[in-house]
Amino acid sequence: MAKGYWIARVDVRDPERYKDYMAAAKPAFERFGAVFLARGGRHEVLESPGRARNVLIEFPSFEDAVACYNSPEYLIAAAIRQTVADGEIVVVEGV
Repeated sequence: MAKGYWIARVDVRDPERYKDYMAAAKPAFERFGAVFLARGGRHEVLESPGRARNVLIEFPSFEDAVACYNSPEYLIAAAIRQTVADGEIVVVEGV
């Protein structure tokens, strides 16, 4: 079974409240077996405007990645994130 990945590109407007998002999201990530492969850190924009923070999260399957996003635990966290950051999240299936 192919793994699933979240690719998140984020501009954080309120770093202190973003910590609340990360704490709220942790139970969902643990429940669905998330492994952070990239979380912020150094990057170089080669095309497009880009975002300040880039995150790559691996899940056991594409279905787990989608279910994590739609879980009650993550929906609470997402509501916090959407008030303190701008960005995009896509789920992709691994090869």
